[in-house]
Amino acid sequence: MRPYERFKAWRACHALALATYDAADTFPKTELFGLASQAKRAAYSAAANIAEGSAKRGNGEFRRYLDISLGSLSELSYALRLAHDRKFLSARDWGRLEALREAASKLTWGLYDAVSKAQPRTTARNNRRTKSA
Repeated sequence: MRPYERFKAWRACHALALATYDAADTFPKTELFGLASQAKRAAYSAAANIAEGSAKRGNGEFRRYLDISLGSLSELSYALRLAHDRKFLSARDWGRLEALREAASKLTWGLYDAVSKAQPRTTARNNRRTKSA
């Protein structure tokens, strides 16, 4: 298992990305480089930023990437609403995707809060400072 895969937030965002890709593939061809592409990018970004942030040193960096992930989830919310309002998504499909997005958002917020409250991660640089002080 890769380190980021241990996070429920990442698993939820990944499931959302898979579902978003499937749904966006049904949008009209005129939206291939428009709304379909944007929805896919936002869904991808939500999961990818958790993965990337988990590899950074320090909780502050991880929080920054989680913040970007949360922004991508918000962007996806609007993309899905627009797709529904333009009749590219049925009410049922929109509801299913919104439920996945809502769950991913709650888990990502929870992870953000947990990382914010956690002790700072120790880095090799911090260890050298402590030992020499």
